[in-house]
Amino acid sequence: MAKAHKLDCESVSDTCRFIIQSENEEEAVELAQKHMEEVHGQEFSDEELHEDHLQVV
Repeated sequence: MAKAHKLDCESVSDTCRFIIQSENEEEAVELAQKHMEEVHGQEFSDEELHEDHLQVV
């Protein structure tokens, strides 16, 4: 079974339940960055997302 990369917006914002899950790590990070900027007006680097928010499930 392939591993998926998951980013849960709830870990950053207690008012948002948006979840990204993808087998493609780059895609998960890209979608998370886009969501955070468009919805929350925040920018996260690839490193910040990897270190603080990316889960492998």
